[in-house]
Amino acid sequence: MREIILLNATGEDHPGLTAALTDVLTRHGVNVLDIGQAVIHDHFSLGMLLEVPPEARSGPLLKDLLFEGHRLGIAVNFTPIEEEDYEHWVGLQGKTRYIVTLLGRKLSAHNISRVARAVAAHGLNIDGITRLSGRFSLRDDNPHRRACVEFSLRGEPADSAELREAFLQITRDEEVDIAFQEDNLYRRNRRLIVFDMDSTLIQVEVIDELAHAAGIGEQVAAITESAMRGEIGFKESFRRRLGLLRGLDESVLRGIAETLPVTEGADRLISNLKRLGYRVGILSGGFTYFARHLQQRLGIDFIGANELDIRDGKLTGEVKGEIVDGARKAELLRRMAAEMGISLEQTIAVGDGANDLPMLRLAGLGVAFHAKPIVRENTRHAISTLGLDGILYLLGVRDREVT
Repeated sequence: MREIILLNATGEDHPGLTAALTDVLTRHGVNVLDIGQAVIHDHFSLGMLLEVPPEARSGPLLKDLLFEGHRLGIAVNFTPIEEEDYEHWVGLQGKTRYIVTLLGRKLSAHNISRVARAVAAHGLNIDGITRLSGRFSLRDDNPHRRACVEFSLRGEPADSAELREAFLQITRDEEVDIAFQEDNLYRRNRRLIVFDMDSTLIQVEVIDELAHAAGIGEQVAAITESAMRGEIGFKESFRRRLGLLRGLDESVLRGIAETLPVTEGADRLISNLKRLGYRVGILSGGFTYFARHLQQRLGIDFIGANELDIRDGKLTGEVKGEIVDGARKAELLRRMAAEMGISLEQTIAVGDGANDLPMLRLAGLGVAFHAKPIVRENTRHAISTLGLDGILYLLGVRDREVT
């Protein structure tokens, strides 16, 4: 009679443990139905689901495994599994699975507990937890350190909207971000990423910088904030702000462009995505004049932004062509995906303002980055604790895999 046995082995890690245990299994003709191994701080944990064929006997097998475990200095335990239970487990494969990514500057047991409780409360089971971030020294007071763990979930949430709201509440209470995604082929096969520019790819709103230089900073900033909160339409706010800049000298633009403060993690994110074959774009309600400087610095592939009208070295207070607003950004994203021959599920969009919502909702992965509350609450994913390179974690990329 065939037997199914779950083997668990734990102890201090050293080379040769897995080889020694599987050598015992080999001598008894055992098949391995499932296997998982992890090492945390030099402590070894191995689990194997074993099929002992009818012609073999489990008694001598278990005796040999216990003897080998004693020789290796590790604990070995066994649990018999009923064949009906095993077949039920097999039948669960192919069902939808999910990934929860928890990230911040530092993660506490309380952070992990709240995520685990939310998952359990909505009928999902945690199959595995993996650390994606690198190790960091407790002696190093680095304000830019990153911490991230990824939960692999099995099951179907009772109410996906309620689960997302539970995660959102955790991010309101704690200094962490949480992403909840279906674990599918698209997540690992994205090919295009587009960024808003102002307050996303760079740390400032360029039009506000221009206004400060022109001495009308407060007037323009008030209109900007109103637009980002969604209180007035983007096109109307854009015309109002730009009109106030009529007559500004082009030399002011040059000075600002040369000193644009790039957002934390932008270089690291873009360079690694380019290495993976991604195409990278800027879709901005800002200006091509400044986007071109970023294009040269960061290796951006294409730009969709507003072209300033400059005559005799002065701004006219207008732009050439159609104003790039939220609808236009979404249209350009759709067009770029079509030209690349990829699905919209293979695209990523990153932005912070209300005018970014159309492209964030359209993209396979839309990320509200250090965004206004109205944007965070109307987007599936948000990062507010880390730099732009935190997006790598949402793709399942480990720190040790990036340059």
